[in-house]
Amino acid sequence: MSAENAPAPAIAILGTGSQVPTRTVTNDELSRTLDTSDEWIFTRTGIRERRLAGPGESSSSLAIGAARAALENAGLNPAHIDLLILATCTPDLPMPATASLVHAALGLSERAACFDLNAACSGFVTAFDTAWAMLASGRYRHALVIGSEKMSAVLDWKDRATCVLFGDGAGAVVLGPARPGSSARILDSLLGTVPGTTDLLHIPGGAVSPLFPGAPAFITMRGKEVFKFAVRGMEDVARDLLARQGLVGTDLACVIPHQANLRIIHALAQYLELPYERIFVNLEHYGNTSAASIPLALDEARRAGRLQPGGLLLLLGFGAGLTCGGALVRW
Repeated sequence: MSAENAPAPAIAILGTGSQVPTRTVTNDELSRTLDTSDEWIFTRTGIRERRLAGPGESSSSLAIGAARAALENAGLNPAHIDLLILATCTPDLPMPATASLVHAALGLSERAACFDLNAACSGFVTAFDTAWAMLASGRYRHALVIGSEKMSAVLDWKDRATCVLFGDGAGAVVLGPARPGSSARILDSLLGTVPGTTDLLHIPGGAVSPLFPGAPAFITMRGKEVFKFAVRGMEDVARDLLARQGLVGTDLACVIPHQANLRIIHALAQYLELPYERIFVNLEHYGNTSAASIPLALDEARRAGRLQPGGLLLLLGFGAGLTCGGALVRW
């Protein structure tokens, strides 16, 4: 068989890692400055606490910690990485890419490609899909895919409708050629965007309508509309991915959805007719960490023994844009 006709190499998740800030902020602490309570927040979101970045902690520093943990878990060193994709909507700087800061800190090769990717809360699954395609092309061999966010920097801490929802953190995976006898092979992925929905979840400002110096740029959200899209979008992606592989919902051993709201996750389980215990949830302790939520949960699920060899894993995300996506992995 010629090289042109050779099948694309099987790409697998070789390692996972995560990093969160040391500071934990509970609902009770927020209730001291907001008209809210632990009961009000938990019953509407499923969140009890979140991690918030302190002095010296940033999207880049969290990403670096998660990346190092993923490399260690994969048994690789920075010299092996020739592709770095950092999913974030809270970069350290408008430019250069925060990925460049991570690249330098990790000591990656000058020949390693690196860039940021902003698809908000769908950022990790979008970066995952992108890295998989680039590795499958044969032009790259090992990729670091990171989701890292400092959401606390873009929150209005007087707006209880949004500030209680989010937290800071990072998660990372190393992707590369599947090893003999190894599992965690990527089977399929799918992305989508709904037109005309950009105003439902966004941060004002930018090149079109630049902010005045010193003016705040906070998340604004129309929660009910986003909720409806989240459930429908993730359900549609899940059903399409399963159908493309000749599978059904009951074939799934574990689902790791974007950790935004427990009601969304419960509705997703119901619509997929999937036992809730097959869905991994860590929302209670971290809140919505945007692009970091899926890889952070993935690393926790691996360390908790929730991912068994041969089990079918489904990653599902949704976010501003409005965007959605997912990936199927045979663990």
